[in-house]
Amino acid sequence: MTTVVAPRVHDLGGFEVRRAVPSIQARSVGPFVFVDHMGPAVFAPGRGIDVRPHPHIGLATVTFLWSGALHHRDTLGTTQEIGPGDVNWMTAGRGIAHSERTPAALREGEHPLHGMQTWVALPKADEEAAPAFHHHAAATLPRIERPGARLRIVAGRAYGDESPVRVFADTLYVAIDLDAGVETGLEARHRERALYVLEGDAQLDGVDIPAMHLIVLDDGIRHRLRAKTSLKAMLLGGEPLDGSRHLWWNFVSSSRDRIEQAKEDWRNGAFGTIDGETEFIPLPER
Repeated sequence: MTTVVAPRVHDLGGFEVRRAVPSIQARSVGPFVFVDHMGPAVFAPGRGIDVRPHPHIGLATVTFLWSGALHHRDTLGTTQEIGPGDVNWMTAGRGIAHSERTPAALREGEHPLHGMQTWVALPKADEEAAPAFHHHAAATLPRIERPGARLRIVAGRAYGDESPVRVFADTLYVAIDLDAGVETGLEARHRERALYVLEGDAQLDGVDIPAMHLIVLDDGIRHRLRAKTSLKAMLLGGEPLDGSRHLWWNFVSSSRDRIEQAKEDWRNGAFGTIDGETEFIPLPER
């Protein structure tokens, strides 16, 4: 039986973020330990997203947008704007800090933002990997196109093709856009899978499913997704984690002691600085 997960909704001053993972029903899906749906939103001139510098360990962050743009800066010296269809993959490994903000040029007028941000837990052998950042333009991602359907392989392998994004474990991450009345089969070879409907009315195997919810799929079943209206969805999952993970704030690790060390490192400024940034998010008290 599929499981329907209602995400927790956070209103950030008119901009909503829905967190589907981790949840009681889904602590993780494949290597994904954190799944956030951002928007959709339209910002008034002068407004936008301002995520101040903050740290990560033991994971990779993955950003994918349907609309809008964000400007990424990190302690490696990276400065990179991401637009619709692009992928930003940041490997935190032993430690990195970054910021994400709406580009200044966009703030001059009204502008949209809609996308997903996810965290992938690194395998135990790679938790202390060197931090790295990779940007992949939309044109580099494999596409499967047929009338009324467009599937983009954001990361990992699916439908007989593979994304250029480097992954650390078997990964499934596919952006799905369907016109009304069109249906598609969902890749079934991965051990753990979930479907998140960002926008539109959909059916799974002939049964209505709610938008802005995560549907944990049955193992080994090639489900059929049908769009009743124009539809945006993300198919995600892959190889199960190689053991339990501890999540505290922005840190993911198989070791509680390692998270305690990361707390001290952030307090002491050991993550480094980001060019052009003077702000930062303090370590939470709890």
